Amino acid sequence: MNQKEKVSIALALSSLFIAFMGIGLAAPVMPSIAKDLSLSGAIVGYLFAAMAFAQFLASPFTGVWVDSIGRKKMMILGLLLFSFSEALFGFSNETWLLFVSRLLGGVGAAFIMPAVVTYIADKTTLANRAKALGYQSAAISLGFIIGPGIGGFIAEFGIRAPFFFAAAISSIMAIVIFLVMDDSISKEQLQKNRASAVRPAFIQEFKKSFQPQYFTPLLVVFVLAFGLAVYEMMFSLFVDEKLGFTVRDISIIITIGSIAGVVAQILFFDKMVNAIGERMLINLTLLSSAIFIFISILIEGYWMMIIITSIVFFSGDILRPAVTSFLSKIAGENQGYIAGMNSAYTSLGIIIGPIIGGILFDINIDMPYVFAAVVLVIAFVISSRKLKKLNLN
Repeated sequence: MNQKEKVSIALALSSLFIAFMGIGLAAPVMPSIAKDLSLSGAIVGYLFAAMAFAQFLASPFTGVWVDSIGRKKMMILGLLLFSFSEALFGFSNETWLLFVSRLLGGVGAAFIMPAVVTYIADKTTLANRAKALGYQSAAISLGFIIGPGIGGFIAEFGIRAPFFFAAAISSIMAIVIFLVMDDSISKEQLQKNRASAVRPAFIQEFKKSFQPQYFTPLLVVFVLAFGLAVYEMMFSLFVDEKLGFTVRDISIIITIGSIAGVVAQILFFDKMVNAIGERMLINLTLLSSAIFIFISILIEGYWMMIIITSIVFFSGDILRPAVTSFLSKIAGENQGYIAGMNSAYTSLGIIIGPIIGGILFDINIDMPYVFAAVVLVIAFVISSRKLKKLNLN
């Protein structure tokens, strides 16, 4: 791989990093915006869910378009759309415009993700592809980690400032990619792809996921995403309302918790899988996530909240790759299909979790966390009984 290709891959990864940083930096300021516009917990939950919902609906189509439009154009379009959505959110004082902004942001993310993955696949060999795709995961995680911290700092200049910052850097990255990056697919190949493009048969593919060997682990994927989405999306409202934490307090806690999760993946995941296997690791982390999410409602101190939050993030970031690894081992020759269903069930959890969490928040501030803990315990029971019946390859 020559230097120009390395730069191009770095730019592709940077587009992912910027998009997910833009998503993350909104977290600590949402309570202030909710108060400013008199938004209920349910409305905030719907706003969080809207972006994942749009991404979920758009992904089957953008996955096809990336082969007919081109990777470079998809990244640029996605970044510009994301930039516009962030600026719109920053300027909006009407609830319906906030929803339009979140929906557009989800579509923008759906443009960027498949473009980056396919660009990396085009530009790498089988020998170094796994390493490059590992950088893709790191770019997403790093965006989530850095986003809340930057959001808390920039919010000192105004609660809308983080959104304008995200809009600016997204636009700048789109311009840099336009000027510097070469596409990884030829015009001739794009024309062939347009001629042979097929419509995504998502409903038919989704029905296959109900087959017994897939459904239980995919149900765990959904419940994991659901429970952690309730915890993470409602966290800012919870600690703001119950404990009076500031924007800076919230950004620090989320950042430290996110770092704990990434450290867990890097230092402990392989060792834990080798020691007890994916099944046992899934069961233990489901149970620990449930326990410490419930403990969150009993905590009042700042430092104790940092510790509990870090443990929840740690458990979640061990559980995610454990389920993914388990799915890959039972998938056999259907790796691509299972990877797609993994993403789909994750998106469904992220959509439904904040909606229910927001509704419950308006009823009682502790109810979202109690409900998330109960759902994770149910998943633990199902996982303990069902996963052991599945044969790993």
